[in-house]
Amino acid sequence: MDFQGTGKILLLVGVFLLVLGLLFIFWQRIPLLGRLPGDIFLQNGNLRLFFPIATCVVISVVLTIILNFVLRLFR
Repeated sequence: MDFQGTGKILLLVGVFLLVLGLLFIFWQRIPLLGRLPGDIFLQNGNLRLFFPIATCVVISVVLTIILNFVLRLFR
């Protein structure tokens, strides 16, 4: 049996989980994340709604670049 493909997938999942864990740990120390122009914050009494639209776009672009780089390394 050839486990090479499974090994690559496990490595990618491990790297993804590592990056996600580091992001959770250092979220407050990353400058401007969650306070970008385009992030919507609504407050009405005790109700608070936060829609980080611009932050999600930035994170999506960064993750796309990283994923493309990693996938090109495994070809």
